[in-house]
Amino acid sequence: MDLGIAGKRALVCASSKGLGLGCAQALAAAGVDLVMNARGEQALEAAAREIRDAHGVAVETVACDVTSAEGQSQLLGAAGEVDILVTNAGGPPPGLWSDWDRDDFIAALDANMLTPIALMRVLLPGMMARGWGRVVNITSQSVRAPIPVLGLSNAARTGLTGYVAGTARQVAPSGVTINNLLPGIHATDRADALDGGVAEQKGISLDEARAERQATIPARRYGQAEEFGAACAFLCSRHAGFIVGQNILLDGGATNLTM
Repeated sequence: MDLGIAGKRALVCASSKGLGLGCAQALAAAGVDLVMNARGEQALEAAAREIRDAHGVAVETVACDVTSAEGQSQLLGAAGEVDILVTNAGGPPPGLWSDWDRDDFIAALDANMLTPIALMRVLLPGMMARGWGRVVNITSQSVRAPIPVLGLSNAARTGLTGYVAGTARQVAPSGVTINNLLPGIHATDRADALDGGVAEQKGISLDEARAERQATIPARRYGQAEEFGAACAFLCSRHAGFIVGQNILLDGGATNLTM
C-alpha cells in the first residue's frame, strides 16, 4: 500500500532503538525524511546511517535528552517545520506505590506527559496552518488497564491520554490528527529490564521470566518493533485522516477488554 506520505518530514523521538527505531524505519520505508533523536550519539548515528543506506531518505540526528527544556529547544530548533511527530520516551522504573515520592512523580510527568505536550504545543500550529499533520504518541497498554508495578507510568501516560483526547478534537478541523499507540510487551531493552527484575525477584533465569510473561499473552509471544512501526506509519498516512483521538492497543491481546 502506498501510504501517500513520501517527501513528508517527521520528527521521531527516542528513535535509536526499540519502538522508536521501528517507527523511524517504517516511515523511512514510506519515503519520509527524518529527524531522529536519542540521548546516545553513537547508537543514534548508527541507526541513522542504516536507514539512509536502506531507504535513501534524508536523515538528520539530534543527540539530546528530549525530556529536558534544553534538549527540547535543541531538538525543535533543528527540526524546524515537520509534518509528522512521533513522541516517545523511556518509561519510569517499576516499584510499589510506597516507593515513590514527589520527585519521582515529577520526573515521570516530565518524561511521559509534559514532554509530548511541549512538543505538540510548538509543532501543531505549523501543521494546522499547512492543513495537514500527524502526531502519534507512544504510550502504554497501562492507560487502558493499569499495571500495578508501573504506577508512575500509569499516572503520567494516562495524563497525556486525557490531554490528547481533548486536543485531538480541536485540531482535527485543520487536517491534523493525534492518536496514541499503546504497546504491550515488545522485544526491546525495556522488556529485558522488566524481565530481569522478575528474574531477580523470583530467583529464576531471564529466559524463564520471559517464558512466564509470554504465557500470559494470547499471541504467546512478544511484539516486534517492525510491526509496531508499521502501525505507526499507517496512522501517519493519508489513509488515516478519519482516525482521531484514538488509543490503539498493540499487545497481542494481553489487555483483557471487551472494547
